[in-house]
Parts: sequence; structure tokens; C-alpha cells
Amino acid sequence: MAARSGLDITTSVASAIGTTELLALPWDLPLEDWPTETLAALPRGISRHVVRFAHLAGAVVAVKETTEANARREYQLLRRLERRGLPCVEPVAVVGGRTTADGGPLPTVLVTRHLRFSLPYRAVFSRSLHRDTVTRLIDALALLLVELHLVGFYWGDVSLSNTLFRRDAGAFAAYLVDAETGELHPSLSTGQREHDLEIARVNIAGELMDLLSGGMVDPDVDPVQTSEQIIRAYRGLWEELTGDMSFRPEERWRVEERIRRLNALGFDVEEYAIRATADGDELVLQPKVVDPGHHQRRLLGLTGLDVQENQARRLLRDIDQYREDRHPELDEEEAAHLWVEEVFDYVARSIPAGLTGKLEPAEVMHQLLEHRWYLSERQSRSVPLTEALDDYLRTVLPGRRDEDAVMLHPTTTMLRAVDPESGTTETGS
Repeated sequence: MAARSGLDITTSVASAIGTTELLALPWDLPLEDWPTETLAALPRGISRHVVRFAHLAGAVVAVKETTEANARREYQLLRRLERRGLPCVEPVAVVGGRTTADGGPLPTVLVTRHLRFSLPYRAVFSRSLHRDTVTRLIDALALLLVELHLVGFYWGDVSLSNTLFRRDAGAFAAYLVDAETGELHPSLSTGQREHDLEIARVNIAGELMDLLSGGMVDPDVDPVQTSEQIIRAYRGLWEELTGDMSFRPEERWRVEERIRRLNALGFDVEEYAIRATADGDELVLQPKVVDPGHHQRRLLGLTGLDVQENQARRLLRDIDQYREDRHPELDEEEAAHLWVEEVFDYVARSIPAGLTGKLEPAEVMHQLLEHRWYLSERQSRSVPLTEALDDYLRTVLPGRRDEDAVMLHPTTTMLRAVDPESGTTETGS
């Protein structure tokens, strides 16, 4: 099509979606006019900041109209965060130079890959958010904010709405989805971190008030008090990860204890500093480089499975139990290899085709292990995994929503302009 001849597409050679695939989309049309057969979801937008979700090359992508400067800036920010292993959506491309068939200009768009099995906070529960669920969402957001601040990323619009959540062995893992207001610095000052925290507190309070007025959250949830939770969770985690710890020279075992405690939180300590106090009576330990994903990396190295942090923690425990019960003569790597073949792959293959979109395989495995424990306790016997699996696939998994099919993740800006009557989404730039 002639309107495509002037397209300016910026993408990464490492992206699984290249220029050829991108050209399949109808770039000569405003996003609000894209045909339904192209779309994975159809939130109608009527302003210059419109988002659409489209099928592309076997994946789903989010396409956002914005200014060229904002699109390129956000694309580069997301790429830099992705290269550092931070939890964020994958940037696919910036598409500029768009024109209509008769040559009229169209806005530049940012294309990101939809995060499979991710949920906007409003979709975590289809009817009502319970207090403990709100708590887990805020805890996940606090951890994400700590991870971003550790690498010097100032978010500028921290909120539940600008975050996607994946189930993670009974908890949630949070992912940054909107970096439009972000800034990446060598490090952040206390003032910058506290400003992000205050933005988070105000935004979360507003989001919970909105949910409360719509009957979408338990009435006993106090929006203001609950929003304060992110400050407590963030500061506690930040102090644990970066704070000084004093100990006497004969207490060097406390260094290993501190490192094990950080490992239990899911962080590796890549570097730390030890200095003597002024009087020389004590030593001070300060973690210098902490890296999230301790259990993820260990499981990935043992099995090749790339899962969420809490899922990895749970699966590692099952591998240890499997080795102890069935193959105590094997080393850890050999036992893990057999566990993947005999347990994890067996469970994954057993999921009926019609149920594979319910949950990620690792989350199914976690829930199955919990279900087996529940059955064993109820029946006062050790229920075999195969028996628990049959019961789980018959009584539990079919009742779950297809979370791989939840594609719409409106950001703060989008949600502020949602018309509750029509469902039309208007967004500003």
C-alpha cells in the first residue's frame, strides 16, 4: 500500500517480531478505525492517545498512539530496563511516518508485546477485590518499585493501573507497563525515591476509592490507610536490601546470615562493603549490589524453566522433596533433570487443550502441590500426585478464568477517561 512507503520503523534485531511482520498491520488507518479482525480487544478511543491490542505473528501486541518524541523516549527506556532484566513489558517498535491513504498525517505509535497471563489489577478478581488480595497487589508493587529504584529508575506515575500482575505461587509478580513519565539515572536520591512513594500513595488511594464507589472492593478496605501500606512495605524492603548492619569482629557469621536473609527475599548479593567503625570496636556491613531473582536463576540453571520468583521457590522445594523421597543417590542437577521429565512435564502434558489458557504451567504446578496437600490433610493419608492431578483437573482448573485471554490493561491515564456508561476509553497525551 502506498501509504506504507514512508513508514519509519524502529525495532530491535533481537525482537521476535520484525519489520516484515509489523508491515502486516494497517498503519494507514487511525487506531480507532482498525478492523475488528486485526484486534485482540477493542476499547474504543476517540482522542489522540488511543491504545489497541492486535494479533501479530502469533503474539498479541499493544499499540499506543502518542507523539514521536514520547514514543521514542519510552521505547528506549523500556529497552534499557529490559536489558537490565527488570520486570517490564517488552518494547517491540516505534512506527512513525504514518499517513492515511490520501496522505494525511497520523500519530506515531509505540508497539509493545502483551505479557501473557498478566492481569490488570481490576481483573484479578472479576467481582470484588478482597482485602488480602489488595495487600498482595500492593506488596508486589512495592517490590517492583524497589527493583526499579535500585537501578536508578524514577517512575513518576506509580500506580496499580500502570502495572500488570502475574500470579506467582499465591502471591503476585508486578511488571511495569507504562514508562511514559520515567527517567533513568545512575542512582536516585532519597528525595526522588520519596517523591515516587508519595505519588504511589496518592494514586493507590484514588484507585481504591474508585473501586469502593463501584462496589468492586470489600467495604472494609479503607483506601487511605491501605495506600499507606506501600510506604511501609517499600521502606522495610529497602532498608533490608541497602541498610548498614553493625557487628563485632567475632560475629562474622552474621554476614552470611544477612546474605541468606536477602536470598530468602529473592535477592542475590553481588557485592558488599565492610568497614570498621571509628572506635574500631565494630564492623559495618553494607550491601552494594543486590540483584533480584535468586530462586529464578537457581531453578533456571537446574531445569531450564523460566518462571516467577515465588513459583521458583515452590518448585525448588518440590525438587528437593522429590530427590529426598525417590533419588537420594543423585546429585541436585541429576534429580532436577528427572523431576522435570517425571513430574513437571507430565503435569503440563496432562492439562487438556481446552484448559491450557487458564494459568501458566508453573502456576498450575504450584496450585496442584497445594491441592495435593489439602487432599492429603483432609483424607489423613499421602495422596499420590497422579490422583491429586486428576482431582485438580476435574474440580479446580475448569473453574478458573482464562487468564491468557485477559488482554486489556488500561493505564492510569486511560482509566481516568473511561465512560462508565458506554465503556468508551478516551485518553490524553
